[in-house]
Parts: sequence; C-alpha cells; structure tokens
Amino acid sequence: MFYDTLKNDHGLPHNPFKAIVAPRPIGWITSMSAKGEINLAPYSFFNGITDHPPIVMFSSEGPKHSAAFAEEGKEFVCSLATYELRNEMNETSAPLPRGVDEMKAAGLAAAPSRLVKPPRVAASPCALECKWLKTVKLDDLDGLALERFVVFGQVVGVYIDDRFIKDGRLDTAAMRPIARCGYDQYAVVQEVFAMRRPKGGSSVVK
Repeated sequence: MFYDTLKNDHGLPHNPFKAIVAPRPIGWITSMSAKGEINLAPYSFFNGITDHPPIVMFSSEGPKHSAAFAEEGKEFVCSLATYELRNEMNETSAPLPRGVDEMKAAGLAAAPSRLVKPPRVAASPCALECKWLKTVKLDDLDGLALERFVVFGQVVGVYIDDRFIKDGRLDTAAMRPIARCGYDQYAVVQEVFAMRRPKGGSSVVK
C-alpha cells in the first residue's frame, strides 16, 4: 500500500506512522518550573543526537509542562524507563494539572541529582542530567506554525547503577529498557547482538 500523508488515505483504523518509526526510546523527563514545581512525564519522540558533547532531545506535541518547565528552569533529567517501572512510567503520562508532582502521584521515590536541580527517578538504573540548550517550535511545509516543540539539552552528568556495569560495559539488556511502538504497544530490550563495522573503505567519490 501507499498513502499520501496530507490526505491520510491509508484506509486503516489507526495511523501506522508511529508503528513504522519504532521502537522509539522513551525519555522519562523530570523538569522543574521557576517556582520549584516538579513534573515527570514520558516522551517517545526522544533520542540522543550526538555524543561529543552528549546532547539529547525530546519533542512535545503541544506546550506541555515538561517543555515549559525545562525552559523555565533551564535544566531537566532523563531517567531510563525499564520493564520493572513500566506501570509507573505509564501513570506519569496522565494529563495532571500544572504543579502536581507526577512522581509522587505514581508512588515513585525521587533521588537528588548532582549537577542540576530536578531529581531523577530513584528506582531507575540510569539518568542523564541535562542543561537546557534551546527549544525549537516547528513549522510545516507551508510555513505554518505547529504546536510542536523540540527541546534540546546537553548532558552534564550521568548516573549509572553499578550493578549493571559488567566487564567495563553497561549491560543494556540486563536493565530491560522499554521502548514505544505503535498504538498502545511497547517493546522491551532483553537481548542484544554485536556487529563490527567494516574497516577501511574508500573515500573516493565515484
């Protein structure tokens, strides 16, 4: 099949786009407002975009609290969402009023960060402490402003639970991180495989 995204004429009961761009890592974002209010929410439009310096981004569909708080407080934290924390992660996606601490509402304990003010999820095996870089509001092909905001942050500190460091490497599969697929579906990383990149290669353009 083929469909035009402007017409959305795929004929399916649900849009398949998110099921194609999958699995997507989940950025479980803690942010703090200028007043010190805490917000915790998961974002599946999330990823690392460079490792030197380490920079991450998350995309908010609408001016949600995470994007607003990150810009107000100039900081945010991304905790790793794992299979063991799947229910709590899902609970923090509820659209609660501004000022309500989703971490407390989901029964999660907070742990203090080292270099930023927003706390991390204590039960999460990894967390990225980030300084806000910029927020970009997107436009479409016609130049019309979209209610879509991309937040960029530079990672200034990394927390890792030492239990998951084995033979000098972080054991990703042992942490069982979860990722978003299409619709109401998720995936969990339980095993990995290795492939070495090809060496050499010609730099000559043919």
